[in-house]
Amino acid sequence: MLRTRLAVILLLVPFGFWVIASGGWLYAVVIAAIMGQAASEFSDLFRNRGHRPARALMVAGVLVLVFSRFFFDFRYSSMLLSILLLASMAWHELDYERGAPNSATDFAITLTGILYVGWLGSYLISLRQLENGTWWVMLMFAGIWLADGVAYLIGSRWGKHKISRRLSPKKSWEGYLGGAIFGALGSMALAPLWSLGAGPGSGIGWLSGLVIGAVVSLLAPLGDFGVSMFKREVSAKDSSHLLPGHGGALDRIDSWLWAAVLAYYLVPFFIG
Repeated sequence: MLRTRLAVILLLVPFGFWVIASGGWLYAVVIAAIMGQAASEFSDLFRNRGHRPARALMVAGVLVLVFSRFFFDFRYSSMLLSILLLASMAWHELDYERGAPNSATDFAITLTGILYVGWLGSYLISLRQLENGTWWVMLMFAGIWLADGVAYLIGSRWGKHKISRRLSPKKSWEGYLGGAIFGALGSMALAPLWSLGAGPGSGIGWLSGLVIGAVVSLLAPLGDFGVSMFKREVSAKDSSHLLPGHGGALDRIDSWLWAAVLAYYLVPFFIG
């Protein structure tokens, strides 16, 4: 299992760095594809347990939010969210007439998929579109990946005190704290290297690396627990089998959704 996980990581990480560095249409399309797949998996989790969330509307809504953020930033966000909410309600009213027994719950699931995956996932676009966005995104991912990797290694070797016996019984406080420390210090160490690419006055440096790395490492794991909560509810181990050893797209972006929002709202404190 570990060998399979490492093989997938070695394949995808260089591709990810290339996409982040390229930006533009390529970055937007890749993010949209990942978020669309994650939304489809989110829908399937509940459909497999007899619910009827609107998969097509959920995926379409996520894509609309991602691309609207790419083209228009936040300019039309309120209008689009209102339209998606009304469209979701209308969809499930019609589905109830067709015999769906739990349309109110299905409506809530559809909205959750659109908002949680689409709205939060769109911050990956917003963060990349900031000045020197390439390096801010890289700094954010440095915190996530270092924290995740070290947490796994420490937790599997020395983890004895469980964080959550119901949500994620394999995760330990030892792994979590070790990952948070390495995520913060690793981001702090990498930030001066990223600043060489960003240039003087970018705001990227040891302090921003430490703060963003620490906040992301400490709080983004709640995204992991959140997706675990969804999966536990429907008795699923993974959201899909898309990536060998890693599960599905939703399993992979669980921490990204939190980290992108946190980083986006922290960056302004470091740029003048």
